[in-house]
Amino acid sequence: MAGVNGEKLKRLRAWVQNYEWGRSGAEAEVARLLALNTGAEIEPNKPYAEFWMGTHESGPNVLVEEEGEEEEEEEKEQQDVGLKEWIEKNPKVLGHKVLEKWGSDLPFLFKVLSVGKALSIQAHPDKELAKELHKMKPNLYKDANHKPEMALAITEFKALCGFITLQELKEVLEDVPEIVELVGTASAKQVMDIDERGGDNADKAKTALRSVFTQLMSASKEMTTKAISKLKSRLLLQSQLRSLTEKEELVLLLEKQYPGDIGVLSAFFFNYVKLKPGEALYLAANEPHAYLSGDCVECMATSDNVVRAGLTPKHRDIQTLCSMLTYNQGYPEILSGLALSPYITRYLPPFDEFEVDRCVLPKGSSVVFPAVPGPSIFLAFVGEGTMKTGCWEGIVTEGDVVFEPANTELVITAATSELQLYRAGINSRFFHGL
Repeated sequence: MAGVNGEKLKRLRAWVQNYEWGRSGAEAEVARLLALNTGAEIEPNKPYAEFWMGTHESGPNVLVEEEGEEEEEEEKEQQDVGLKEWIEKNPKVLGHKVLEKWGSDLPFLFKVLSVGKALSIQAHPDKELAKELHKMKPNLYKDANHKPEMALAITEFKALCGFITLQELKEVLEDVPEIVELVGTASAKQVMDIDERGGDNADKAKTALRSVFTQLMSASKEMTTKAISKLKSRLLLQSQLRSLTEKEELVLLLEKQYPGDIGVLSAFFFNYVKLKPGEALYLAANEPHAYLSGDCVECMATSDNVVRAGLTPKHRDIQTLCSMLTYNQGYPEILSGLALSPYITRYLPPFDEFEVDRCVLPKGSSVVFPAVPGPSIFLAFVGEGTMKTGCWEGIVTEGDVVFEPANTELVITAATSELQLYRAGINSRFFHGL
């Protein structure tokens, strides 16, 4: 596969993470893609959580040699060539602007997620905090980069994201006595007494939210278990008299998944977001969130830094999480994407490192991805077609992952009834200086 700048397109063998919250092999999109991409045999009861496309050391991709490419015998004997190593040897594939800003590595990490049960309540550090955490605890925080991210729903996709408004928080403190028991009446009163109409009350609201949330997350295991048990009994009793709210039903589900976990109660503090297929949600640094269920395409800055505080058997760093959050309140912005053509929708988050395109091509249709000054990764999600550059043409089938060097024009044509692709690349606003 050769691009117009003389560099070849490269097929990649992706990496899969089998985190325990993943969907089972029998139903996970991640498992389907893994089987198609690598030929691996899928275990129907094993969890398949994340399909990684990129250079991060926790899930590195390797190059797949094209059939018919000439190789020396001794080269065949060598180990697989990693995408990261290949880029370091061929840095011009990134384009000079990308090299200048991020050095000789891919600045984004592209994924597909299959979420079977809730991920931890977490946030990702900004660059300054990431450097500090990596220096202090390199075994937990494995790199010094920030991790803004965006999730684009493939199926209906549910998440907790960001803090609810002050008004909603007051309602929670009125309706959920078990939370007041844990945070104390003084902290609860601090929130209840804020007048939303006052000019300087946004700062007061943040301070009060920070105080009440920190108290909740720091509650003892014994008190937490007791409060959740009371909450569960109360909601089960009330469910016989009235319909439970969506948030109450969610909390009961989380309690089944993570019994006695403080994350069950903290879910009341967050916005409950349901994305329809084709909608996206972006998450800046230091914003709390937890993915709950569904399949999505995800893109982020190249990092795996996660500060966790609930809904997890993994290490919790409650103090760091509670001190790093912005405590911004209100419902997150949902992106529906920008139609670039009848076939391509672009999702542009407010981060330089990445953008995502969704391309749906009917049979026989073609689309041109113009040459851009940065690299791209394409994932063929469903169907089959052809990819064509200035001097090469090849077949692409579902499960294929392809690295495209900077400054390469690409024409894609659908051969089957429908070809669905996703592309990750550097945010185009970065190149336009916006």
